[in-house]
Amino acid sequence: MKRSIMSLYGILLGNGDIRMITETILLILEVVGTIAFAVSGAFVAIKVRFDIFGVLVIGCVTAFGGGMIRDVLIGSTPPAVFSRWYMILIAGLTSLAVFLIAWIYRKKFDEVREKIENINNIFDALGLAAFTVMGTELAFSKGLDFNPLLSVTLGVLTGVGGGVLRDILTETPPYIFKKHVYALASIAGGTLYYVLRLFFANTLLASGIAMAFIIAVRLFARKYRWSLPKIHFEE
Repeated sequence: MKRSIMSLYGILLGNGDIRMITETILLILEVVGTIAFAVSGAFVAIKVRFDIFGVLVIGCVTAFGGGMIRDVLIGSTPPAVFSRWYMILIAGLTSLAVFLIAWIYRKKFDEVREKIENINNIFDALGLAAFTVMGTELAFSKGLDFNPLLSVTLGVLTGVGGGVLRDILTETPPYIFKKHVYALASIAGGTLYYVLRLFFANTLLASGIAMAFIIAVRLFARKYRWSLPKIHFEE
């Protein structure tokens, strides 16, 4: 972590070791994604009336579930999260903060439910973008970028895996299969990042463009209710 922080100075000064810069970008994406998905998971847990322990668990599962699935898939065990105690602390404290805020304003919670949903969707889009890019970049750092399908799949699993586990644990139909354009945004964003990273090799620029694309697709999809075709049966 210290190396990553030091290399941040390299980014700001326009120099620095490429490997260290990449590690720094991965760390930033991991922190951003962890906070965003912990907030998203905690909101869902509160919505279904889980207690404080349940909120903490769902917040952490949402933040780390996708990365754990990804690590198991590529044989990187134990999953990276178990060697990064500070990430677990970040997710736990974030989930706790969301619970305390909701508890303090619990009498107004139902009144501001729509605003909370909007805030939750913004954090969810940010987490999806950060983790999709992070997972795809991991393919490059592990030397797996020769396989485009695997590279994008790692990004998508990192991006949507935690949300799927969250929905299963809260007995909610998986969001990615029924609401707006979600997994498709991750697939498209991961593919965009892979192409930019492969041909232009600028990790920082590729990350920014791909994340902006994923966030824009998710927010526009919610605002304009974009959805994939589905069958509506007559009652």
